This record gives sequence, C-alpha cells and structure tokens, in this order.
Amino acid sequence: MSRTGGKVESKGTHARSPSNAPPKNEESIKSFEKLGICRELAEAAVALGWKSPSSIQEQAVPLVLQNRDVIGLAQTGSGKTGAFALPILQALLDKPQAMFTLVLSPTRELAIQISQQFEALGAGIGVKCAVLVGGIDMMAQAISLAKRPHVIVGTPGRVVDHLTNTKGFNLKTLKHLVLDEADRLLNMDFEQEIDQILKVIPRNRRTQLFSATMTNKVAKLQRACLQDPVKVEVAAKYSTVETLRQQYMFVPAKYKDCYLTFLLTELAGSSGMIFTRTCESTRKISLMLRNLG
Repeated sequence: MSRTGGKVESKGTHARSPSNAPPKNEESIKSFEKLGICRELAEAAVALGWKSPSSIQEQAVPLVLQNRDVIGLAQTGSGKTGAFALPILQALLDKPQAMFTLVLSPTRELAIQISQQFEALGAGIGVKCAVLVGGIDMMAQAISLAKRPHVIVGTPGRVVDHLTNTKGFNLKTLKHLVLDEADRLLNMDFEQEIDQILKVIPRNRRTQLFSATMTNKVAKLQRACLQDPVKVEVAAKYSTVETLRQQYMFVPAKYKDCYLTFLLTELAGSSGMIFTRTCESTRKISLMLRNLG
C-alpha cells in the first residue's frame, strides 16, 4: 500500500472505489462517518446495503478507534463483522502494512464470509485478504501468504499449520487480533491452537473478542488475551428478534424432502434459507428443488 494524495492504494490493484460513483444516500453515509471512519469506508458500508450502523457497530467501532480492546456480546446477524472490520480498515488506512490483522473463525464458511466483507469494505483502498481454512490446498494458501496480505482470516487449526510448515510466514508484525464467535471456537476444542497462536503474536496489539454467550471458557479466554477490555452488549442471552415467528414440525426422516417441498410451495414468493448437515445433502436438495422448478 502507498499513500497517494491522501488516499491509500495497493499497487497493482484496480478495484473500483465506491467513491467513484455519486453517493446515493448522503444521510446513511454521514451516519457511518459519525463513528469516526473516513468517508471512503462509510460509502463502502452503504454500498453493501447498510442503511445505518447497527447497535454493536455504534458501540464497538469508536472504542476500537480509541485503541481499546473490546469484548462484544452479539448474536449472528447483528452486524458484528462490520463492528471489527471498519475500525481495523481505518487503522490500516492510517498506517498501511502487510500482515496487519488476524481474524480467527470457528468454521470455513464463516471465514470466507468475513474475508468477503473485508474485501468489499476495503475495495477502494486495495485491501488484500488471505483465507486459511481446511479443505483448500495448503500450497495455494502459502502462495497467497507470500503476496503479503493485509488481513488473514482463518480457522485456528489451519493457521497453526501454516505457522508451523509455511516457510517465511509469521505474525510478528500483527497489530489486530479478532476472535469471532469465541464460544463456538472453544466448543469446537480449538483452545490448544489458540494458545499456540497467542504465544507467537505480539503482546502489543489490539484484540477484539465477539461471542453470542459469555461462558466460563470465554471469560477465561478474555482474561488470557485482552488488556483492560471494554464490554459491549446488544442482546440478552439467547434472545431472538421480537417480530420473529418460530414454528417447528416433527417429520419422519423419509418424508423430509416431501414436507420441505410442500412448505416452500406454501411460502412461494418469499425468500428462504435452508440449513443442511452435510455438503452431500446440500447438493441433493439443491438438485431436487431445481428440477421441481
């Protein structure tokens, strides 16, 4: 990255900045600027369809910009990725460097989503991300690391694999560490890998920890890796949105596909999300629904 005329750009990056287009919603842009981020990042947030900062973003972003460690209690869907990505990108804009941030995620899918949000928000300033997760060739990831990305997002196990086996890769210059969905990280027994990572990254860093619940394990992790953190909370434990209607059906396994098709037909015209247990069942359901139109 190099600073050119007040703007940080990555050499060889031709990503189009959201600021090239006239702002569609000046009020929304200003609501993000009030958090303390620059206009370029505010425009990028609005370009993602964010009309105004979420509650967790309003509380967490200014604190991170003040160089405070933050522990955020927030449910999935509360806008927490933006809560840590926006101030980190602002800090990166102020002091550009490679290997600036490490985000630890419990799953491959979430790691990819986080990386995509970083790249979308940072498109105008040429942010480069590397994703380190299982199921993808180690050599391809090593090549990505050799390009010295600004942000690394990964699962703890694969990050440790690269720290151990990828020549030249280290996190000695790291400035920000994020532990996303910390309760799930610990439930999936990543404690040993997280400890290994904490031993090789600088103590002089900013750390953010986000979790849906404050378990004893999360509290222990907080004490181990955060310095004088500020706690922000946007939802009560196990709460759901007040307007959400929840229903369930007990269905024999062999009739599940039939009932699913019936429900989707009844809800035709609405958008929906189907969660499955395996990749194979995902492909099977997708094929079935496509053939049924």
